[in-house]
Amino acid sequence: MMGPMSKHQLLPGRTLGRLSPGLFVCLLVGVLSTATAALFHGVSGLVIAIVVGILWRNFAPYPQALLPGTNVAAKPVLRIGIVLLGLQLLVGDVLSLGIWVIVAVMAAVGLTFWATLVVGRRLGLSSNQRLVLASGFSICGAAAVAGTDAVTDADEEEVATGIAMVVVFGTAMIPLMPALGTLSSFTSEQTGLLIGLSTHEVAQVVAAGGLVGGGALAVAVTVKLARVLLLVPVLAGIAWNRRRNQIASDVGGSYGDDTEKKERPPMVPAFVLGFIACVALRSTGVLPGAVLEVAQLLQELALSTAMFALGLNVHIKTLLKVGGRPVVLAAASTIVIVLIGWSAVVVPELLGFSSV
Repeated sequence: MMGPMSKHQLLPGRTLGRLSPGLFVCLLVGVLSTATAALFHGVSGLVIAIVVGILWRNFAPYPQALLPGTNVAAKPVLRIGIVLLGLQLLVGDVLSLGIWVIVAVMAAVGLTFWATLVVGRRLGLSSNQRLVLASGFSICGAAAVAGTDAVTDADEEEVATGIAMVVVFGTAMIPLMPALGTLSSFTSEQTGLLIGLSTHEVAQVVAAGGLVGGGALAVAVTVKLARVLLLVPVLAGIAWNRRRNQIASDVGGSYGDDTEKKERPPMVPAFVLGFIACVALRSTGVLPGAVLEVAQLLQELALSTAMFALGLNVHIKTLLKVGGRPVVLAAASTIVIVLIGWSAVVVPELLGFSSV
């Protein structure tokens, strides 16, 4: 009796020993990426981390001992980061934007998401590729891509393609959106609205808003966080749709198979509920500033750690085989969301009221 018990008691230690190397390396790169991003205005630690991961996997030796730990970092650690992201969102700030801006945010996310799926289907891209690109371009860049990966069956190349497109097109928008605001004779705040509604990454929004000025930056970041808030219904909707499809598959096929039923995804993923709880907690105003600063640091660290792990799963040769269709879809998605953002500023002026 003691033999089996002793063996069982050793299992957690053995598991930790297998996970430790990969987790340690991912955490170390996450720390360095977060610290580097803090030194350079508008640079995302998430992007740094995934680029480092891709370069390491494709141009340097990759010890297989890292694999168990990196698998944990790529999913559970990512979900922790998304949950903590909720502590950066204050519902009152979003509501203070006014009804027009709130409608514009919903239109930017909803129409861009829908248009990306439609165009992606016409281009013949896989369902998962369309979903990760739609989420990344309509909501919040790399974090949305990775969050969508957590509720779909997207493979590493599809996720890497989504993040690569966000980086390329989002970086181009840093100078282009302020330039578009100037050409359109927008005020600083109106340009901030354009930037917040259209630019992909939060860090890219900060960089673009900073080029215009403090007034634009404040509006841009608040509007962008309102888009981030819509990550909840989008991920919940994707999870619900997958569950519905799985149930339909069970009914049409192995209806009585208990194993199949256990594999059905939850109607609302636990990390999405955690995100909602954190938004609600932040909105109560009970958390002191010091706690929020620590939470923001931990959130950035967790997401950077997860992004490095995702980068380690990317093979450039395989990624190049994807071809130009994701680039075409990314360009189309960017054009759609920029047109929506520009219209959200211009239409109120034509109707005789101010957008911000």
